[in-house]
Amino acid sequence: MNFTDCVATSLAGRDKGRVFVIVGVLDEEHVYIADGKMRKIEKPKKKKLKHLRVERITEQSIADELGNTTFTNRTAARILASYHKS
Repeated sequence: MNFTDCVATSLAGRDKGRVFVIVGVLDEEHVYIADGKMRKIEKPKKKKLKHLRVERITEQSIADELGNTTFTNRTAARILASYHKS
């Protein structure tokens, strides 16, 4: 699965219930997640996929922003804010 246009909701751990942007893939079981506020892009959290509910973004404006090459903390926070509204 391609995670470049996905957000994930944490199902386990201290961050349970929080929504994150997937910023990288480590292997077939782990991804890196960030939200741009508490968990910054510079220091993403490594999380097992089995502890996440991954959702593909269908709204085009949010998906376009995820495809942006200059991905910053502000971009991640804006994507998640737009995602919560939709």
